[in-house]
Amino acid sequence: MSVEPKLIRFNQSVLSKYQIYNSIFMTLPFDAVTKTGVLLPLFHETCEKGFKQGDDPTTIVDTFFKKYQARRSKESQINLLFRFIQYIERQVVLFDAIEDAAFPTVNNMEGIGTLRNLKETATSEHKLAELKEYLEEFKVRIVLTAHPTQFYPGSVLGIITDLTEAIKENDLNKINNLFGQLGKTPFFKREKPTPYDEAKSLIWYLENVFYKSFGDIYNYIQQNIYDDSKKHNEIINIGFWPGGDRDGNPFVKPDTTLKVAAKLKQAILKKYYSDLKDLRRKLTFRGVEERVIKLETIMYNYSINQITSDTLTAKEFIKELLSIRDLVVSEHQSLYVSDINNLINRVHLFGYHFATLDIRQDSRIHHSVFTTVIDHLIEKGNSSFPKNYHDLSEAEQIEILSKANDDVHDLDAFEDEMVCNTLKTISIIKNIQQTNGERGANRYIISNNQTALNVMQLFAMLKMVGFKDELTVDVAPLFETIPDLENAPKVMEQLYTNEAYMAHLRARGSKQTIMLGFSDGTKDGGYLMANWGIYKAKELLTEMSRKYDITAIFFDGRGGPPARGGGKTHNFYSSLGPTIEDKEVQITIQGQTISSNFGTLDSSRYNLEQLISSGIKNRIGGDNHLSKEDTLVMDDLAETSYQTYKDFKSHPMFIPYLERMSTLKYYAKTNIGSRPSKRGKSDKLIFSDLRAIPFVGSWSQLKQNVPGFYGVGTALKKYEDNGEFEKVEQLYKNSKFFKTLLENSMMSLTKSFFDLTKYMAKDEEFGAFWNIIHEEYLTTKRLLLKLTGYSELMQNEPAGKASIQVRESIVLPLLTIQQYALKKIQNFDREGVPADDKERKVFEKIVTRSLFGNINASRNSA
Repeated sequence: MSVEPKLIRFNQSVLSKYQIYNSIFMTLPFDAVTKTGVLLPLFHETCEKGFKQGDDPTTIVDTFFKKYQARRSKESQINLLFRFIQYIERQVVLFDAIEDAAFPTVNNMEGIGTLRNLKETATSEHKLAELKEYLEEFKVRIVLTAHPTQFYPGSVLGIITDLTEAIKENDLNKINNLFGQLGKTPFFKREKPTPYDEAKSLIWYLENVFYKSFGDIYNYIQQNIYDDSKKHNEIINIGFWPGGDRDGNPFVKPDTTLKVAAKLKQAILKKYYSDLKDLRRKLTFRGVEERVIKLETIMYNYSINQITSDTLTAKEFIKELLSIRDLVVSEHQSLYVSDINNLINRVHLFGYHFATLDIRQDSRIHHSVFTTVIDHLIEKGNSSFPKNYHDLSEAEQIEILSKANDDVHDLDAFEDEMVCNTLKTISIIKNIQQTNGERGANRYIISNNQTALNVMQLFAMLKMVGFKDELTVDVAPLFETIPDLENAPKVMEQLYTNEAYMAHLRARGSKQTIMLGFSDGTKDGGYLMANWGIYKAKELLTEMSRKYDITAIFFDGRGGPPARGGGKTHNFYSSLGPTIEDKEVQITIQGQTISSNFGTLDSSRYNLEQLISSGIKNRIGGDNHLSKEDTLVMDDLAETSYQTYKDFKSHPMFIPYLERMSTLKYYAKTNIGSRPSKRGKSDKLIFSDLRAIPFVGSWSQLKQNVPGFYGVGTALKKYEDNGEFEKVEQLYKNSKFFKTLLENSMMSLTKSFFDLTKYMAKDEEFGAFWNIIHEEYLTTKRLLLKLTGYSELMQNEPAGKASIQVRESIVLPLLTIQQYALKKIQNFDREGVPADDKERKVFEKIVTRSLFGNINASRNSA
């Protein structure tokens, strides 16, 4: 199918509808300020004209008030700006709902990358047997994280869902009511959510989207690819971080983890009860009906009271369903047998856990906890740890840890809260496995993992606290920074050559999960180096693991925008080649990526299918191996880009610019996530303390998107200057990985708008620094167009580009207001206006409020 029809479909089903509904929306009286809906289009036009003329945001806002609202008081002007922000936030929701409603029309639900297409291709190429064999071991795991890139409270998510349905049905009356509801519903949280609140809002997606879309995909594979009703490898599963991710979040306590696990179990039991209720209306046959009623009653009671004695294990539940199915087949003409199969498949996929709770903590915390535990054991005497343990070499310590068999049961003996909580979390994993099944919680991730000792400290702690007889937990190191990625194969070899650790891996199916962090990688090493560094690390880790007959399972910590490893994710997985282990695709899905890529049944199914087929395409769809020459060019590009980015990062104005010219410090005030927005306690802004999300988000609010392109232009220019540009062209032609990398970078460039901050070029203090960024943007844009042969960015994706352009247009007034307010605050700073000044506080509130709509609008960064 040609590219053009997709754009036509987008224009007809999304753009035209948005224009019609937006005009209705603008006439609704939401607030006390009259004429907001009439004035916003005029303000929008003033912004567009102003930026074309080279005006700065302050001039644009002043011009608007002079021209259209000269008689308003200062207070009334500020009020109108707040109303504009409110309206724009709701316009973004309207556009989201229209795009969601049009998803199956705009995207070909049976086209390339879907399961139907995969099956047809495999059949026509006589590779169906190979496909079946591959599906028996291949898995996709999406891991839902509560990282704060999503600003909608649950009530608004509900409205978006209802609005999407109403738009699909063109129900004007319902749409009008929902517009009214939207106008009256608050969009932001007055208080920070707790980790439990975050878990509840993600469980909404499990219940309303994933339960159905996962089941449908599994049913399709079972019926159409295998053509049977037998149980196969589950292929897709879900991981879950809220309530288990303790890294940098002091609010995740052991009881939070238990509470979330109980909530997950309750949610899945309720879904089973609901399915059984539907089945009971169909299976009204003698010898069958009473058995279904009994199951329904058990599930209902069990979901209300998980401590009840009248219960079934997940295994017994499936066994009873299979027995009912056999009876229906043998005595009742197989009536409704597919409905019974659907439920059996869902129990197979979700068990009693719904999603697997991952536990995560920083290696530095583990080290300090472990030191306290060892000191306590040595002090008590009769320990397997020698008195001089802390003075021993790393290799000697690892040897002792691999044999450690002390019992640490009295966890309350430790007064330090962090020590006590870390150890209690380990014992809680055991509890969850007993109530929700082993898949309820069976993985512990060590962030900031640098050494084999980091892994062995946790390995020993798990055994000493809760798993002395059999360790049913996988230990997963997370490598994030560029040096840690380079060092990772050596760390893994140390572990693979440790007898005790290797015995543990053999007992766990000879698999080792290794997590790689894109977000922090980009923050640390820039766009090209982070992606290439992870690619190379995966190659070396695959080679090292295969040497010891271990299957490496790579778990990618990806964010929404390209700068955090997002973008067209499935393209990366279909381009990895045979040198990277590909039995499983595991990725984090966070914030607005959950709602934009997986928020509806259509988008969820489509994007899951794309991930499944990308991994399979990589295996049975040709060779993506990089040649020696191409590898050298890629190495060199990454190195040049890394040096360029490092120099930029160490510029004396880098931190002051982020601190004073961007929205960085306002992230903490938005109350969107339970985690603090930076790691350290220092008042001074230190780069290593910065979290990747506020860091990338602040560049995005400035419309400069630095982490998504900085260094790319300089790296390409080196080849142009040396007259060797054809080497890069060769790499682009040969490597799907490199091509995807650059296409994602183009998305970052498309979303940049330097006219917004052009006024900074004249700033005495920051002008030169702004120009450095702008220069790199221009160089990158020019050379990417030269390399791809495009006349404009994202030329190969006109529908995606059109979606971005509409969203950017919607938020243009919002960004203008934000910059206007930031400029006022910068002036207050220079004039020494105190922090508690009333007028200053108003402008700070404008900046914080304007963050919401802008971030929500960029959902297609995912």
